[in-house]
Amino acid sequence: VAIHFESSEKAPEGSDPAAELLLINLQTGARLTLPRISEYQLSKKGGKLVAEQARNGKDSLSKTAILLVAVPAMKVDTILRGGNDFRKFSFSSSGSQLAFVAERDARPKELVKYYRLYHYDGRTDTATVIADRNTAGMRLGMTISEFADLRYSESGNRLYFGTAPIVPAKDTITPEAELVKVDIWHYQDDYLQTQQLYQLKRDQERSYQAVFHFHQAKLVQLGSPEAELVYIPVKDDGDFVYAASDLGKRIAFQWTATTKKDIYRIDVLTGQRQLIKADLNGDLFQNSVSPKGTALVWYDADLQQYQSWDGSKVRTLTRSIPYKLYDELHDSPGPASPYGMVGWLPGDTNVLVYDRYDIWKVPIRANAAAQNITQVGRKQKENYRFVKLDPDQDYFPLQGLLCFRYQHQESRDGGIAIAQWEQDQLRFVNRQTGSFAYGTPVKAAQASVLAYTKERFDRSPDLHIWEIGTPAAALGAERRISWINPQQQQYNWGTASLYRWRALDGKPAQGVLYRPENFDPAKKYPVIFYFYETHTETLHNYIPPSPTGSRLNVSFYVSRGYIVVSPDIHYTRGYPAKSCYNYVVSAANSLAKLPYIDAKNMGIQGQSWGGIQVAQLVTMTNQFKAAWAGAPVANMTSAYGGIRWESGINRQFQYEVSQSRIGATLWERPDLYIENSPLFHLPKVKTPMVIMANDADGAVPWYQGIELFTGMRRLGKQVWMLNYNGEAHNLRERKNQKDISIRQQQFFDWLLKGDKPARWLTEGVPALKKGRDWGLDEADQGQED
Repeated sequence: VAIHFESSEKAPEGSDPAAELLLINLQTGARLTLPRISEYQLSKKGGKLVAEQARNGKDSLSKTAILLVAVPAMKVDTILRGGNDFRKFSFSSSGSQLAFVAERDARPKELVKYYRLYHYDGRTDTATVIADRNTAGMRLGMTISEFADLRYSESGNRLYFGTAPIVPAKDTITPEAELVKVDIWHYQDDYLQTQQLYQLKRDQERSYQAVFHFHQAKLVQLGSPEAELVYIPVKDDGDFVYAASDLGKRIAFQWTATTKKDIYRIDVLTGQRQLIKADLNGDLFQNSVSPKGTALVWYDADLQQYQSWDGSKVRTLTRSIPYKLYDELHDSPGPASPYGMVGWLPGDTNVLVYDRYDIWKVPIRANAAAQNITQVGRKQKENYRFVKLDPDQDYFPLQGLLCFRYQHQESRDGGIAIAQWEQDQLRFVNRQTGSFAYGTPVKAAQASVLAYTKERFDRSPDLHIWEIGTPAAALGAERRISWINPQQQQYNWGTASLYRWRALDGKPAQGVLYRPENFDPAKKYPVIFYFYETHTETLHNYIPPSPTGSRLNVSFYVSRGYIVVSPDIHYTRGYPAKSCYNYVVSAANSLAKLPYIDAKNMGIQGQSWGGIQVAQLVTMTNQFKAAWAGAPVANMTSAYGGIRWESGINRQFQYEVSQSRIGATLWERPDLYIENSPLFHLPKVKTPMVIMANDADGAVPWYQGIELFTGMRRLGKQVWMLNYNGEAHNLRERKNQKDISIRQQQFFDWLLKGDKPARWLTEGVPALKKGRDWGLDEADQGQED
């Protein structure tokens, strides 16, 4: 069937916005036109279609109708007539049942509306109400949620839906002039007022998981404020679901960026809860619940191990694995993230988990050792990650060909590998590999063919196909089937390679060295160091030239005759500034020895955390001739208590456990906050610097940029600040991206290439000329002293 949905030129007066829906049977040519359709939903297999038909504004007796279409026959039935609001249409997997929520009784301006849950299975002429706020099993003060999705169980014997608290009507009696507008902050609030206001809509639409059992005609409440997040097994006709709750533990999120959780098992037939793990500091995953719901697996960050609930007790599963199951390169004060779960083997008795390189089969009940089923990853320094080719596959397959992506952790070459089971191990039978970044493969539904993108810094991500055959058949060759960027041949592009040196502390260091395509070793090239933690994992990523949101567009600069270097930075807790200095300055020293490097013309650029580190570096060295800092923090002591306005959360966690890597509170180690704050060391600065600090930045408060600018200005330093009005942490509007790209180029070309400066650099642009004069033209005078 083909569907065409066309908006009406003008909806009839008094009717809801609607459109004309046209269905065409592509086999028979039969057509069906449905007027005034405001919403529709197809069943999974396409055999049924439900549509909401708005009332006819020209007919005073007309009512909203719910239509059910048997698609092949184009037969239309009206299963409900009349109502104000219909939502969340959902079919069972077979298409034989339909559910939705509706509000049919309230007047248009009613302040409180109560939704009902409707069900239709063809046994009656119309859809019927199966649950509302008065149904047995519904908690007092709760009603059917209008926002929660509906989901039939695999058998169709259950319907999962949401309930929500009945919201008190808004005060419409008190005059507006007498309404006090005040936010009351309380030290025992779960969340800061700023976070509460940010997530207000989400909280207003919050729902709690419930289920309706058709055979028993019974409503059971599963989720609640005490067990908010419910995990339903894939095969959802089992006896249990699971839930996690951080109720009473949320205040610590302010400085930990996470919360401890209580884990429950819930009986689907009774709603009875059983606590199975208290105060978990760790992670639950999307596939933590076994497909049949008989077991649950999670990662315990305190133990640095996986644990399970097997129906009777909690077991620690992975002590026999001799390698770390969490990020081996983690260098922040907080807990390292686990590499994660792969999935479950049939039978729900074995789970698969990742280490850095390989996949381990772990029994959840038997006291048996874990088994490495990929084996070659760590030996070859390749990190194998399973690619699920069948989206409907509930278990990790035990037969046929299996697909994996990987990247060599030293060379950064990528690949796609095909494996098959042999004697309880995976044997890799073929692969595509090379100095490329490979996209995630997808498989043709009716053929053993993979499609994926393949890219390199100098080669755009074109589509390739690979015929993988069957285990008994020969594997075909890879074929490129697209060429999306032929115009690139007309431009001077660049190359990317790994560059290795020794850091100042003597440890091995590496980064990405980008050079122009027409690189001539007999010439001298200016250098820009662009950094943000690590970059070598993106060695082969294609970077199209485009206006930047504030980062450095590498392709653009190498095309213009720059060498760009992105060093990997590894951190020592408490000393992020010294750590950056250790790697960036050592990289500059190493490169300065090369004959084609213009060591007198080196610049640095960074955005966000990279911008902070740029601001730190200019207080520690005068080695760089130009610096560009996007969204920097100048003063960690004032930023520590600030707010990330994009989420409303406090910034303390960033310093205590996260990226800023202080690892202590401000009161425990004020010396480290001062040492790593550029503001306190500005008298040492000699490098001209541009700051970007936008007044709608939701991550770094823009007054941090003001502190940095006013401090340097007070000390008579060369400094400029760009504030893109109403803009975010990274510029979103293309006009602003183009503007900053031009200014960044002018700044670096002036100081590193000796070009004439633009007028905004020599004169600025007064507020009186804002919007009329952008100062992008060349200044009359030459370079400033």
